[in-house]
Amino acid sequence: MTDSSEPLLAVDGTPLKRKLAQSMFRSRARAFGLALPLLAFIIVVFVYPILDFLRQSVYDARFATLMPATSEAMADWDGSTAPTEQMAAALVADLVVAKKEKTIGKVATRVNRELSGTRSLFTKTARNAKKMKPPYMEALIKKDKDWADIETWHAMKTASRIFTPAYIAAALDRKMLADGSIIQQSEERRIHVQLFARTMEISFLVTIFCLILGYPIAFLMASLPLRTSNLLLILVLLPFWTSLLVRTTAWIAMLQAQGVMNDLFVVFGLATDEDRFSLIYNKTGTLIAMTHILLPFMILPLFSVMKTIPPSYVRAAKSMGATDWTAFWRVYFPQSVPGIGAGALLVFILAIGYYITPALVGGQDGQMVSNIIDFHMRKSLNWNLAAALGLVMLVFVMFLFWVYDRVVGIDNMKLG
Repeated sequence: MTDSSEPLLAVDGTPLKRKLAQSMFRSRARAFGLALPLLAFIIVVFVYPILDFLRQSVYDARFATLMPATSEAMADWDGSTAPTEQMAAALVADLVVAKKEKTIGKVATRVNRELSGTRSLFTKTARNAKKMKPPYMEALIKKDKDWADIETWHAMKTASRIFTPAYIAAALDRKMLADGSIIQQSEERRIHVQLFARTMEISFLVTIFCLILGYPIAFLMASLPLRTSNLLLILVLLPFWTSLLVRTTAWIAMLQAQGVMNDLFVVFGLATDEDRFSLIYNKTGTLIAMTHILLPFMILPLFSVMKTIPPSYVRAAKSMGATDWTAFWRVYFPQSVPGIGAGALLVFILAIGYYITPALVGGQDGQMVSNIIDFHMRKSLNWNLAAALGLVMLVFVMFLFWVYDRVVGIDNMKLG
């Protein structure tokens, strides 16, 4: 009879517990090795570019790199006293080098983002910097009176920071001063918070509209016989076979003043030929087009969840005296909530970052944050502000997900 206190041994004499741990480690190592190429691919082409882009929202070393003497001279300046002769001398020396190395355009662009109108000031002064003699402050002011304005030096002080929250402040309609304090932008420059609010509003409304339209369709598909249900499923998937650009452009023909929808409204007496509805190039057009395009993303999760709900539950409720409405609301609907959560999250995520549809049919009132990010990426070339807008949006969306998890629970979300 063996002693129960002795450990169980494998055939080769190794303790069975250690043998099992070694086997599990090798199994996990093989699984990780199989997933490693995909993980590396995701990190290289997806995670790293996003992190590098978001880094630009707080990092900008252009001025400090191209104007090193000026940045060093302004490091201890408090921003309230008058600029010193040492700062002016360093500025002139840096302008001479920047003109010679043809980097003055980058320097001027960086400062211009802090104070509009300074680009021409820098380029004009750089052309004559080599001829300037001490005292340099007087020479600068003689060249252009804007050098006597302390706001110009404040802009350079702010631009000289390598790590700066200035872009995030700008994304929130705030402005960073030379002393590091942050104030609110003037009223005519407050556009980003309004864009964020509009983006959230449009995304939320599109999600609600998709749920209102998609729930009955998914319920019908889940209740019909398999052959009919599959036919409806093909019709739901049919829009995916058509280009997003084509579908959006089709709505322009449908919603314009002389389009199909307004013609029908006139025929049925809902509008007159002289007073047609404005359905395009505004928020209404964006809501209609985005709801149509994102509707399948709500129907599919709902259908996959509803398909798993046994019809016998509703029949049992009716056999016990429940009405159709009571049986649906008390028995069927709670079981479809995970599908609602999955569909709502999917539609909301897609809607919040939509670009093509608002750009084509949104006009001035239907633009979203994605459109202003595209503007800064392709036209103004202010990638730092674009990154800051993306970072603010990411943080806000993650906050909404946290709220959703606390209220509803991510674990309750199902895709089938």
